[in-house]
Amino acid sequence: MDSLRFYLHQSSILLRPRRTLRPKVTNISNQTDETDPRPPSSAGKIQRLVLNNEGRTKLNADPDREFYSYPRFVNHVDDGFISSLTDLYRNRLRSGSIVLDLMSSWVSHLPEDVKYEKVVGHGLNAQELARNPRLDYFFIKDLNEDQKLEFQDKYFDAVLCSVGVQYLQQPEKVFAEVYRVLKPGGALIVSFSNRMFYEKAIRVWRDGTEYGRVQLVVQYFQSVQGFTQPEIIRQQPPPGGGAEKPVLNWFMGLIGLASRPDPFNAVIAYKNFKPLYE
Repeated sequence: MDSLRFYLHQSSILLRPRRTLRPKVTNISNQTDETDPRPPSSAGKIQRLVLNNEGRTKLNADPDREFYSYPRFVNHVDDGFISSLTDLYRNRLRSGSIVLDLMSSWVSHLPEDVKYEKVVGHGLNAQELARNPRLDYFFIKDLNEDQKLEFQDKYFDAVLCSVGVQYLQQPEKVFAEVYRVLKPGGALIVSFSNRMFYEKAIRVWRDGTEYGRVQLVVQYFQSVQGFTQPEIIRQQPPPGGGAEKPVLNWFMGLIGLASRPDPFNAVIAYKNFKPLYE
């Protein structure tokens, strides 16, 4: 009897169906989301809005394309400002860089003795941009209507905006988009003076002091996560329009013929980090 039980036990083992081992399928993407302890990056995101709706308004509410439909072949700042800006570009932009010149015109402020891999221009008047000798090509876009820049991520080494920031009605979105197209370590250089098309400047700019406008641009940078601490460069003209001829300057001012030199203001920040060059 015991031998029969042993035989039946052994037979049941032999007749028991074998289990098929199936490979374990792991969803890699889900596994990454569940197991990666790092929070998603907020770099390039708008942390807060700097302007309220009233501060974004313009006296002339017509589309900017209409205002800039005819070319203005004039300098919007004086020679001293242009010289300071060119020196700044020479010191901060490396040769061989890919550069985006936002809100550009027929005049280039880039140093003539420095060669860049590519300079892309942007503006609202094709005739002006076609006269700019440093642009490899340009595009037309109203940044107050559409802030999207049609470039891939991390494309430019530097983005420039000279004497145009006062007209941006959506500066937070524009700065966030600039952050996206900048390479890590890339610079955004925003320069401006006290000149403007008054009816086209936003209200907060029109009503602000010169110091307040500098701080406003600083806040634009700080509204976007990922920019370095903004650096401020200011060059104020001497009182009376110049120290070299104080009596003449005073007299010309008295009769209304003096022109005080343009103050130079620039605010600079970098994407993620400020690079160190030898």
